[in-house]
Amino acid sequence: MYTTLKKYFSLIILSLLLSFSMPLNIITQPSFAAASEESSFTKIYERITPAIVAIDAQVDEGVSSGTGCVIDPRGAILTSSHVINKAKSIEVTTSNGQSYKGEVLAVLKDKNDLAIIKINPKNPLPTISFGNSESVKVGQRVLAIGNPFGFRGTLTTGIISRIDYQRKKIQTDAAINPGCSGGPLLNLNGEVIGINQSIYNPDNNRSNIGIGFAVPVNYAKDFISLTKSKMASISKR
Repeated sequence: MYTTLKKYFSLIILSLLLSFSMPLNIITQPSFAAASEESSFTKIYERITPAIVAIDAQVDEGVSSGTGCVIDPRGAILTSSHVINKAKSIEVTTSNGQSYKGEVLAVLKDKNDLAIIKINPKNPLPTISFGNSESVKVGQRVLAIGNPFGFRGTLTTGIISRIDYQRKKIQTDAAINPGCSGGPLLNLNGEVIGINQSIYNPDNNRSNIGIGFAVPVNYAKDFISLTKSKMASISKR
């Protein structure tokens, strides 16, 4: 009788120990995944930010602020055309705080809202890496870097919410606020898959509660290819 009770209580104690240990395993596993993702975000940000610039264009209404991606170490920068549209002057600030006068090199005159401007940096600049926007999938994790409301070098994260093939837009829930236009939408390899363009919301862009859009980067690559002759002229200046 004593032996039977002893075995019975031993089984109860073992069951209790197992029940307490199982939740611990469930909690621990996601924490490792979260730490790995956090480390990935940090590495991407540190690698890409030196190739991102802030743009301030003087226009009739005041200052049009945006973001740009360095595509040539000699000073060619990809941005949104609406940032520099009808600009009287353009000031570009690199990630190390150096400011340069910018000039428009090319503008894509269609709904893709892209432009290339140039500066004359003192030293070669770091450049972005292009991905393939045709491989983008809904639900894919993405990062956006920009200068919202003048807060330079801001990182936001989200997913691809929708791909609008008719309008040639990538929709994302990563925060894209005024000042982020022209900045990169990145995959987890640190490759640019879109050029952030706008946020649509019901309160006339007074908040970041809305839908963010980016131009698929393959359209930007085609645009750059069409302006190769102008790009080549940079190296001769």
